Amino acid sequence: MFDYTAAHWIAFFSAAILLTLAPGPDLAFILAQTAKGGRKSGFMAMYGIWVGALSHVLLAAVGLSAIIATSAMAFSLVKYLGAAYLVWLGIRAFLQSSGGITPEVTTSKAQSSVFRQGMIVAALNPKTAIFFLSFLPQFVVTGAGPVSAQLLLHGTLVIAVAVFIEPPLILAGSKMRQALNTNQAVGQWLEKAVGVAFIGLGLRLAFMQSS
Repeated sequence: MFDYTAAHWIAFFSAAILLTLAPGPDLAFILAQTAKGGRKSGFMAMYGIWVGALSHVLLAAVGLSAIIATSAMAFSLVKYLGAAYLVWLGIRAFLQSSGGITPEVTTSKAQSSVFRQGMIVAALNPKTAIFFLSFLPQFVVTGAGPVSAQLLLHGTLVIAVAVFIEPPLILAGSKMRQALNTNQAVGQWLEKAVGVAFIGLGLRLAFMQSS
């Protein structure tokens, strides 16, 4: 079971690394939360994104993601829910701008809120479902094991790749945030920019096509 060649893994991990580094709503959300609330906020957003992505992996493994990929109504419903949620986050961040950089997220309640937001952002991104449904089957090998198990394995490994890529980005973003911590004008601009970024991501998702 799970008998793959070295060439298989080289091709898979190369693709997974490139896809993790590609700009998208998930990575943008993580970096925006880092800029807004600091290192802990960034990590909680990242954990939430991972859980949301894992839900898509599980759906792809059992074939339910095909519903989103083939049903225009289901795709539109998920898309507009996700877009509305991102726009709401953006408006809230924009209006709550404090005139300085927000203190780092430290309370468990605030951390849980960021985690939930990240999970919802990932779960309500229909492109993620379609991505896993179209990407993972390319690495299914006849005779290597049950198809659902192979999809689950490779989907989980895609998320595992992010473990080595996203934390350094969060730490770098946190350092940049600390460097700006003494400038209230820059802090106010940064908070408003985060709000605008969320709104932009929401509008982008709303006008996204299914193919």
